[in-house]
Amino acid sequence: MTLTDLVLILFIVALLAFAIYDQFIMPRRHGATLLSVPLLRPGRVDSVIFVVLIVILVYNNVTHHGELITTWLLCALALMGFYLFWIRSPKIIFKSEGFFFSNAWIKYSRIQKMNLSEDGVLVMQLEQRRLLVRVKNIDDLERIYKLLLNSQ
Repeated sequence: MTLTDLVLILFIVALLAFAIYDQFIMPRRHGATLLSVPLLRPGRVDSVIFVVLIVILVYNNVTHHGELITTWLLCALALMGFYLFWIRSPKIIFKSEGFFFSNAWIKYSRIQKMNLSEDGVLVMQLEQRRLLVRVKNIDDLERIYKLLLNSQ
């Protein structure tokens, strides 16, 4: 097994660990989930570039009669990228003491100001950072508003 194969295995394990954490562990942390709202996905240009580059590497490995294990590892990496970028849906998960946004735990007490933009983006101002929450369904903004009013 070459160094390339070991690096590919490392990346696959890291992406798999992230997917398991995001799907199964994060919703169970910090108590019961009060509300889980799907968010809009960011631009897919980066994901298309990533998957296309992996496909090019697979093609190059196959045409130059590279190691079979490398081809399988590259295919597994492409599948993990496909899952993370196109199948998995980002979400904001509200708990009793705070919420998960972009896999980061944020307590309600850190929110200093909230605004709703004209295009339906909820803007939460923290101490040093601004969160832009773009929900898939505009009706979810009302559910978030009611939850935040009840929790404060």
